[in-house]
Amino acid sequence: MNRPSFSPPTHLFSHRFGPFWLLLIIFLSISLLTRVALLLKTGSAAEPGPANILQMFGLGLAFDIVAASYFFIPLALFLFLVPNRIYRWPPFRWILLAGTAVWIFIMLFNAAAEWTFWDEFGSRYNFIAVDYLIYTNEVIGNIRESYPVAPILGGLTLLAGLIAWGIRHWLWASHDVESRYSGRAGWLLLLLAVPLLSFSFVDFRLKDRSANRYVNSLSGNGIYEFFAAAYNNELDFATFYHSLPIDQAYARVREQLPTPHSRLASKDARDLTRIVSYPGPEKRLNVVLISVESLSASFMTRFGSRKGITPRLDALAKQSLLFTNLYATGTRTVRGLEALALSVPPTPGQSIVKRPNNDSLFSLGGVFKSKGYDVRFMYGGYGYFDNMNDFFDGNGYKVIDRTAIPAERIHHENIWGVADEDLFTQALIEADKAHAAGKPSFMQIMTTSNHRPFTYPEGRIDIPSKTGRPGGVKYTDWAIGDFIDRAAAKPWFANTVFVIVADHCASSAGKSDIPVNRYHIPALIFSPKHIQAAEFDRLTSQIDLLPTLLGLLNFSYKSRFLGYDMFDLEAGRERIFLGTYQDLGYVRNGKLVKLDSRRGKGVFKPDFKEGTADKLPGDAELESDAASWYQATAWAFGHGGLKWIPQQEEPARVGGGTPGGK
Repeated sequence: MNRPSFSPPTHLFSHRFGPFWLLLIIFLSISLLTRVALLLKTGSAAEPGPANILQMFGLGLAFDIVAASYFFIPLALFLFLVPNRIYRWPPFRWILLAGTAVWIFIMLFNAAAEWTFWDEFGSRYNFIAVDYLIYTNEVIGNIRESYPVAPILGGLTLLAGLIAWGIRHWLWASHDVESRYSGRAGWLLLLLAVPLLSFSFVDFRLKDRSANRYVNSLSGNGIYEFFAAAYNNELDFATFYHSLPIDQAYARVREQLPTPHSRLASKDARDLTRIVSYPGPEKRLNVVLISVESLSASFMTRFGSRKGITPRLDALAKQSLLFTNLYATGTRTVRGLEALALSVPPTPGQSIVKRPNNDSLFSLGGVFKSKGYDVRFMYGGYGYFDNMNDFFDGNGYKVIDRTAIPAERIHHENIWGVADEDLFTQALIEADKAHAAGKPSFMQIMTTSNHRPFTYPEGRIDIPSKTGRPGGVKYTDWAIGDFIDRAAAKPWFANTVFVIVADHCASSAGKSDIPVNRYHIPALIFSPKHIQAAEFDRLTSQIDLLPTLLGLLNFSYKSRFLGYDMFDLEAGRERIFLGTYQDLGYVRNGKLVKLDSRRGKGVFKPDFKEGTADKLPGDAELESDAASWYQATAWAFGHGGLKWIPQQEEPARVGGGTPGGK
């Protein structure tokens, strides 16, 4: 008896657009497996109950279909345009098979890329992924140094080839069928109508239905999220966010700006300028501001770590003015640089560091330059990354980056830059130059070693290079301690203030949209001769640090900073600003106001340890204050209100006594 042979149901794909439906099934299958893998990686943090599972996989499928409708536009056009005589040419079936293998490889490569992106950021693609396409040298180099790229690519290529070969009978079924342009035009119009309708009616924020950030992210599709992030790169505040009439927003901010030793400079309703003036002489001390890559407060022993990876910072903290309740404004280096250079809340969309017309702004470097300082920004990588060179050069700083460091002085380098110790060696040389010229010096130094691939010179610490974040943290800690030790031998050391602060936390992901615990960073102000060791536990924003520093130096100046000198601020007025790429947060009096880009607003009770946020009844005054700060900042930047103002005239002294008991 003859045994029936298995014959795949090729008739399902026996038409010109058969390859389209076949690859669509593969796309949806890979998307489903990617979602499952990311959910398993996230674990209990995604709170995988029935409702959340339904959202992740129900909405997720819808977004996968929408993403596919965009992703397969070239394939639909190709299948429509190829003439019948070419498509049915016998060798063309092998061309079709090879093209299918390439298409499948792209899908598999995207799945692998999503896994690595989630591993780093706990999110689907966002603005960071868009930026990464611009800075391909650093990003590709980072990937090559962090992962076994050749085996991964080889494995993906082999898998793509095997899948393509396995579906060849279904694929070739379309090769044997006659097809006319008139017959396939209707299919093309249908397939093009889906992305057109999606563009008009589908918004990436439709997935944001859960209070759990991971659930919302897993409900999306990485490819769709990438293009949504690119499209929404910059957002007009008044269009997308809850806002007030602009004069009302300005009035609220102007009312809250003054402190005992600063006053509004004019009666202009749209002027944020203040006159800051303290009694007594100014302290023209050298200042070294070290912004440390990804230094979460939780890495330090003082904040509960038991890993012992910050021994030098832990020791310095006991000799410094330590800010124990300080919060970053964002989750990327450019946000930290923006906060530390400009003292402004984070505007929605891209950081000001990367925007057009961001030169001649009122900056920390400009204030020091007006006081006769040598002003430098120093970075261990190439400063074109994240537009750092243009931004700092256009705002009063001399830029020193990787190109200024001779090869013979480099102990180690990776794709992001030279080892922190080599950057600090260059900083010592620059400080010596300023001292020899008889000028006070201000240096803002941006470290790079605490960043994947976490490589550094061997033998410096007891954790081998390239073994993960703890090693990156501990090496940077060692390099900072070594820098302070070497600086202590310099003649300028006694008259120098060292400020050590993180740019942002190492991880930004959490259960809520704005997990407050993921913004908690340390800051130390170290100057044994001039600043008494203490702990400062009042709620402080990253944008408050530089006005506080200038207050400690007793500087008087005209200001367009929107941060406070915390020692000059009355109790009860503390607030912080927290931003993602779309959502904006404002915390005051234990309440978090969240503003989203659908003009939504809400008040929450944030858990500063766990990062959760419980919904509270609305608070119109607090919500209006939150909107006003962000709205006025965005409007001021767009209309010249944050530009530099001349400092020729010495501001009139106001008030009396010592500000904040400093």
